[in-house]
Amino acid sequence: MGGRDPHIHVEVKVVHAAGAERNVIASTFGLVGDLPSHVATGCGLRVPYAMTSPRPDRVTCLACREHARQEHLRFAEEIERLSRMPGSTISPVQGKLAADRHRGLAQAFASETES
Repeated sequence: MGGRDPHIHVEVKVVHAAGAERNVIASTFGLVGDLPSHVATGCGLRVPYAMTSPRPDRVTCLACREHARQEHLRFAEEIERLSRMPGSTISPVQGKLAADRHRGLAQAFASETES
């Protein structure tokens, strides 16, 4: 793809986005790492980090929206499955709440493309 890409994308690891991990490390240890200048996206491109967002209302790349929808649904299933395992640090109720949040995000990514 030549030229300037006007779309806003999602990182390929949308559920574990670098910005969110960076914020956790910063708040926990007081350390702040540099964000990458370019990141891999759900549609397979490498774009400037500034052209990505984890928020459904901001993402304009349709392939990235579909990728984010699938990733949030996959993660919701994983959360629920792990929360039901013996010895889990989160209860099934907590797992369901987290899974429902990710299913809501998946729906938000899908609903914008269906309009």
